[in-house]
Amino acid sequence: MSTNGSRKGRLYVVATPIGNLDDMTQRAVEVLRSCDVIASEDTRRTRKLMARYSIDTPLVSYHEHNEERAAVAFVERMVGGQCVALVSDAGTPLISDPGYRLVRLAAEEGLDVLSVPGPSAATAALSVSGLPPIPFRFEGFLPRKPGARLRRLEGLADVDATLVFYVSPHRAVAVLRDMYDALGDRPAALARELTKVHEEVLRGTLSELADGASARPPRGEIVVVVEGRRKQRG
Repeated sequence: MSTNGSRKGRLYVVATPIGNLDDMTQRAVEVLRSCDVIASEDTRRTRKLMARYSIDTPLVSYHEHNEERAAVAFVERMVGGQCVALVSDAGTPLISDPGYRLVRLAAEEGLDVLSVPGPSAATAALSVSGLPPIPFRFEGFLPRKPGARLRRLEGLADVDATLVFYVSPHRAVAVLRDMYDALGDRPAALARELTKVHEEVLRGTLSELADGASARPPRGEIVVVVEGRRKQRG
């Protein structure tokens, strides 16, 4: 997939497994093998994936702390004719992960930006939550500070779409309590370790999930899905 200076390169946005490495698509493997360089949010995790699928493409770190500078460098590579593959630590890049600046700059430069779709923790959790999937609103991670977090949640109280959040395990109880305070005792689901050995989906009201998390703190990567505002709630 390498090109020479007479042709512009391209950017592939490549989804990778969120846990189970068998979820890697054949197309994703082929793209990662054939591109000139892989822009990786977490090179340690990406190297494990590359070892599994015998991928030896050069790997360059691309994360939130170097994103602005690195994006320019990658675009220069593509303008020079190279193919760049963007991967996050897991799942689909840009979904609560770095990549927006790189995609925007590549598009502004007139380069082809192509999606190699695959796993996403947000849609995986939504699909097994038992809550209405359409419409839904992805909110990613909430603010760490309690006051800012509560204000964000209060601003979502009147949204009639199902809400999807990423939650750090050590803040799970506090976040669920804040959701209850801001949104009321709505139906919700807590999905953790999706596609992994200890995968679990807990369903109930926000108060039930908060009590359960308090009694048995959840571990691993967590997605919380909350029902949107119902008309009868006023």
